Amino acid sequence: MAEPTSRNLKVVVVTPEKAVLDDTADMVILPMIDGELGVQPGRSPLIGRLGAGELRLVTGSTTKRFFVEAGFVQVRLNVVTVLTASAKAAAAITAEMVTAAANEAAALPSSTAIERANKAKALDRAAGLKKVAGKTTSA
Repeated sequence: MAEPTSRNLKVVVVTPEKAVLDDTADMVILPMIDGELGVQPGRSPLIGRLGAGELRLVTGSTTKRFFVEAGFVQVRLNVVTVLTASAKAAAAITAEMVTAAANEAAALPSSTAIERANKAKALDRAAGLKKVAGKTTSA
């Protein structure tokens, strides 16, 4: 299990099924509902709403990339905890997954306010998948 120090962050990503990630990083970039948030060691405590998109863990010159669904994030004492419905390594996201998500979102009805909200969430998810598709860990 990774432990944070004063120079790095512990990053934990949890889904309803399992803990997907338990790692350390120098910096974490989170996809919040209103834009990206970069977190470095020593950041003030925070709880926020996560949007669907790319989660990046930067360690030195290496970046690990993941797709995460909407959820919540807590930053406290150099520990970043992400609670999400689903998380996958960016390399596992295919063009077919992006196309399927976009088609499913487009096919959703939008007559009522609830249907429009559900369609907007599905479109956000498809856009997040598209952003992450094909990206891999970089050195």
